[in-house]
Amino acid sequence: MTETDNDFMFAPEDDEPQHIITKPNWKILIVDDEPSIHDVTKLALSNFSFDERNLNFIHAYSGNEAKKILDEHDDIALALVDVVMETEHAGLDLIRHIRDELKNKMIRLVLRTGQPGEAPERKVILEFDINDYKEKSELTSQKLYSTILTSLRSYRDLDSLNANRKGLLRVIESTGEIFRPKMLQGFIQGVLEQLIALLNLDKNSLYAHCDGVAIEQHSSKNSLDVIAATGTFKEVIGENADDKLPQGVMSVLKEALNTKSLVVKGNEYVGYFNPTPEREDVIYIRTSADMSEDDINLIKLFLQNVSIAYENTLLKDEIEGTQRDMVYMLGEAIETRSKETGNHVRRVAEYSYLIAKGLGMSEKHAEILKVASPLHDFGKIGITDAILHKPGKLSESEFEIMKGHALMGKELLDRSNREILKAAAVIAGEHHEKWDGSGYPDGLVGEEIHIYGRIVAVADVFDALGSRRSYKEPWPLEEIVALLKKDSGSHFDPTIVDWVTSNLGTMQVVINKYPD
Repeated sequence: MTETDNDFMFAPEDDEPQHIITKPNWKILIVDDEPSIHDVTKLALSNFSFDERNLNFIHAYSGNEAKKILDEHDDIALALVDVVMETEHAGLDLIRHIRDELKNKMIRLVLRTGQPGEAPERKVILEFDINDYKEKSELTSQKLYSTILTSLRSYRDLDSLNANRKGLLRVIESTGEIFRPKMLQGFIQGVLEQLIALLNLDKNSLYAHCDGVAIEQHSSKNSLDVIAATGTFKEVIGENADDKLPQGVMSVLKEALNTKSLVVKGNEYVGYFNPTPEREDVIYIRTSADMSEDDINLIKLFLQNVSIAYENTLLKDEIEGTQRDMVYMLGEAIETRSKETGNHVRRVAEYSYLIAKGLGMSEKHAEILKVASPLHDFGKIGITDAILHKPGKLSESEFEIMKGHALMGKELLDRSNREILKAAAVIAGEHHEKWDGSGYPDGLVGEEIHIYGRIVAVADVFDALGSRRSYKEPWPLEEIVALLKKDSGSHFDPTIVDWVTSNLGTMQVVINKYPD
């Protein structure tokens, strides 16, 4: 964080119009079978405004009509409901439908009746989840105004709490694996929603990053990308902000990036920070009132924590990338010693990942399998060149020595407690086991063989048969498929064979990506 990160920079006054985001009107549902009641209600509330938002009236003249409207609109803030309409209890039935069937606890419900004898106040308030009860004869213009204001204030506060809950849920879901890129994005989205709800700010906010030093020097490498947003800006998550955001918003974002400072311009706040030399991030927030010092400090804390999380993510990615590269290089070195192409291990890794995902394995475990599988023949490091490079068929004793590479690889890799190397040990030791128990080194049967070993067994043979070697030409795809099907249930797990033979197009993509 730079020194200027701790202070807001106030932009100079200019004559350019400020970018204005109009808040949506409050939706009010009037449910009454008397048209005059609709007209009087609209007239009494014609100049009503709360929290810079006017009213949008939706009309229903029966309980059944109201049900259809509520199915289409899940953001109605308040319903004024008559009791007696198509039936003597149509309004009460509608309330049960809203609370019990639609499970809508947010909408504020005000029951209005011209026949209180049909629905006594004490009984209705006790038995029905309503927020107010009014007799039409007592509902003056002023009382109606007060009822609407109180109900909307309650709805707004509930909406803020609900947004806070959703944001907190995103944070909780993300914290378990926060340093994975996708989960980091979810974490930022969740905290942004929490921040907006907590400060009761305008819902239209966004968080974006720029992988470049100056946004004017626009290129594919330094575009401003939105990674989290709320309100109407949600539509641009994952998009280039230059192409999707209004010009007024882009103007204030560019100002923050170009001055490398936090900027306040009217009721628009743009926070800036620079987590790495190659990356700049901004947060855009719009307010309806001046922010307190505590509010501003909370935004600064948000920026600082996201910066720390991002820096840790980059560091973790660098470490994992180095480990992955080392595993691939080691696997390629072993294959080269066996006079086989290094791309064999890359293809086996890709095949293994695709098969694992196709069979429903989690992303985490499929990725572990992908990274560990290049070491499936790690034990060949201990096999002599005379046997490893023998051009003809191995003798029985030589083959027994060659078979030892499975157990040797398992024992060497099993010395580490690292998750990837533990998985590699399993793969090295079990990828020559067979479904019917005739494999080696332990003669495991069926699902006694780890799923990693079963997947790599198919992936390894599929690639080996389809690759050119010094002693053979590549097999045609149809012959490979025929062999897999023939050995399904004896050598290979039938479920894995079925997936591979049903997804040959997907497998072919890997062959084209990593040719010999």
